Amino acid sequence: MQDENQNFATNGSITDAPPGALISMRNIWKTYQMGTEELHALQGVSFEVQKGEYLAIIGPSGSGKSTLMNLIGCLDSPSKGQYWINGNLVSAMSDDELASIRNKEIGFVFQTFNLLARATALHNVELPLIYAGIGASDRRERAQATLASVELGDRITHRPNELSGGQRQRVAIARALVNHPSILLADEPTGALDTKTSFEIMLLFEKLHADGNTIIVVTHEHDIAERAHRIISIRDGEIEKDERIR
Repeated sequence: MQDENQNFATNGSITDAPPGALISMRNIWKTYQMGTEELHALQGVSFEVQKGEYLAIIGPSGSGKSTLMNLIGCLDSPSKGQYWINGNLVSAMSDDELASIRNKEIGFVFQTFNLLARATALHNVELPLIYAGIGASDRRERAQATLASVELGDRITHRPNELSGGQRQRVAIARALVNHPSILLADEPTGALDTKTSFEIMLLFEKLHADGNTIIVVTHEHDIAERAHRIISIRDGEIEKDERIR
């Protein structure tokens, strides 16, 4: 376990938000009841992420990395421990409060793109803005600009079946970015892509990071993780290693 985590609270008491950290996880546990037995998917995980970092979380199947991703993305709550985003103690929030934080702070990129099949690239990217109550003219302008930033400015009227796999993932990345979230959270973002297209998507992540975005990629592929600047390795629900590689 990392030395810098030694000062994290471990007794479950509420402490103040850590100064400066975008994300802070302190002694996070996630336990599932399986009949009469308890399964500890995460066991005392602690780490911080600063604004502008490019982090990969890697681990084999069953390691706990997907559980950790769901907690980071506010899709689930820990059984024990404290999780802060931007000074907000999200581990103590209700489902409705979590949904609000999720919509404001997290931009999701999924392995299977999750695009609306009958909607154009532009409309797919506009969706988060519609939910946020942004007016039609403003959201169209913002969606067009975001699509241009991922090099799809000439594909705004195309539907997903008219786009390649790499282009569909770029639409999904644009949709994740259009609300200017604090964190871009990508779950196996190259899992459905060939090697050449995967390389192009990872180059795009590097560009987005250089532009100031905070990026967290969850993957089981070492070559993908090594494109990040920091790697957290998860095994058996614990952090096995946390290292900066550039």
